[in-house]
Amino acid sequence: MEPEENQKASAEAESGSFFSDLMDIAESGFLTVFIFILIFIYLIRRVTVDGSSMNPTLLHQDQIYIVSALYEPKNGQIVVIDDAESGRFADAAQQEVVRSEGCGITIVKRLIAKGGQEIDIDFENGDVRVDGSLLDEPYIADPTTLDESAFQYPFTVPEGYVFVMGDNRLYSMDSRSPQVALIPEDEILGTALVRYDREKKNRSKWTERFDYLF
Repeated sequence: MEPEENQKASAEAESGSFFSDLMDIAESGFLTVFIFILIFIYLIRRVTVDGSSMNPTLLHQDQIYIVSALYEPKNGQIVVIDDAESGRFADAAQQEVVRSEGCGITIVKRLIAKGGQEIDIDFENGDVRVDGSLLDEPYIADPTTLDESAFQYPFTVPEGYVFVMGDNRLYSMDSRSPQVALIPEDEILGTALVRYDREKKNRSKWTERFDYLF
């Protein structure tokens, strides 16, 4: 083969290799974007906080991301709930629970107790106990002294339900209220992961936009 033909073949080989590398990069980029789209559709959701029931942890219009699948929330974590249905006791002994209409809105609360756990609240001094253990709750705005008469305490949360409360205990409609009561586990949309934005009027420096909630 002549030198000219050798150079031409070499150039064609390099060109083919370049385009092959370019296609590999494009394919990898497309796959990465596709995976991120799947994650944000099925695993992570964006939620806007509405109201003051989670003050001081979350403020009105705070933006948060929640893990919406493949994770079971733990006691003390913040959950987002589709309160279409709620659980209420149908008997004075608080043994028989029935599902009925809830508030019909999405609410953000803190998970306090799960099915099978005993919840007890002393509304005189604001103490909250789960299975006899006093909860350490540095996140609340005020002690839990507001009783909205949904239950007689102590009682055991039925299996398949959870008991939730807002951090702003004097201004939160939550499981203490007959309107919310017990939350069916399948009404939990996800667990709060991070706060990624907060209105400028509610922060003194830009770093206060962000907080890890998990």
